[in-house]
Amino acid sequence: MNILITGIHGFVGSNLVMALGKEHVLYGLDIVAPEKKGVLKTFSWKDVEAGQLPVVDVIIHLAGKAHDTKNTAQAQEYFDINTGLTKKIFDFFLAFRTQKFIFFSSVKAAADFVVGDVLTEAVIPCPKGPYGESKIAAEDYILSQKEKWENRKQVYILRPCMIHGPGNKGNLNLLYNLVKKGLPWPLGDFENRRSFTSIDNLCYIIDGLIQKNVISGIYHIADDESLSTNELIEIMCNVMGKKPHIWKVNKGFMTGCARLGSVMHLPLNLERLQKLTENYVVSNAKIKAALEIDRMPVHAREGLEKTIRSFQ
Repeated sequence: MNILITGIHGFVGSNLVMALGKEHVLYGLDIVAPEKKGVLKTFSWKDVEAGQLPVVDVIIHLAGKAHDTKNTAQAQEYFDINTGLTKKIFDFFLAFRTQKFIFFSSVKAAADFVVGDVLTEAVIPCPKGPYGESKIAAEDYILSQKEKWENRKQVYILRPCMIHGPGNKGNLNLLYNLVKKGLPWPLGDFENRRSFTSIDNLCYIIDGLIQKNVISGIYHIADDESLSTNELIEIMCNVMGKKPHIWKVNKGFMTGCARLGSVMHLPLNLERLQKLTENYVVSNAKIKAALEIDRMPVHAREGLEKTIRSFQ
C-alpha cells in the first residue's frame, strides 16, 4: 500500500518506517524534510495546504506536541499543533480516496488518573491540562465529521500509554539515569501498577490495522502486563548487572517530605510523588478482540529489557 506518515522523523515514526518499509511505499509529512531511508519522499505542511500530497491508501497521523513534563510550554501551542494539524490532515483525508486514517491520541486524552482498577474505552474523557485537552479536542473533531466517513472509510483513534523502545526520550530515560548512578529509590513502600507500550507491540498493532478489516473506533493501546515501579527498577538493574537499591521508606514520611517540597519548590513535591507512585493500568482487550488475537507478541518485561539495553 501507499502510506503517508506524519511526524515521520520522530521516535514512533522512525520505528514505523523500519516495520512497514519493506512491504509498503512510505511517504512522510513533517516540519523538517531530510531524506530518510525507506521513505520515498517527505512533504511539508505547506504541501497539505497546496494540495500537493500524493493520494495514498493509509494516513498515520503521529505529528503532535509531546507532553511537557516541565510545564514550560504555552497552552496554545498544544492546541495549534495537536488539534490544528489533526484538523488539517483529516480534512485532506476526507477530500480524497484514502481509505484508512490512524490517529495517535493518548490515554491522557481520556484520563489524567485512573478511577477504579483499569482504564477502558468506556471511560467518559476528563483530561487535565492542555496536552490531554488538545488531544481530546482533536478526537472530537474527527468524530464530529463522522457522517462524512462512516460506512465509506475506516478511522482509528488510538490512545497508547507510555510508548518506549530504542531511540525514545522521556521519563523512562530519567529513571534509568537515576538508577545508573546507583542512587537509592526511596519510594519502595509504594506498590503501584502501571501499563507500558512496547514499540514492537505498537508496530504490530499498526500493521494489523493496515492489513485487516478492523471496525472503526477508539482503541486503548498497552502491553498485556502491568508492572510496578519497583519491578521496573529491578529490570533496569538486571540489564545493567547492578544490585537494585530500593528503600521502603514509610509512605507517611515520604508524603510529608513531598508536602514540604511543594512549599519549598523542591524536586520531590506532592504532584511528582503522585505521578511516581500512582496506579495507571490500561486495558488492551478491545484492540486484541478487534485484531482477533489472544496476546501481544512481546511481553512487557521483554520489551522493557530491550529498551533499557538500547540506553546503554
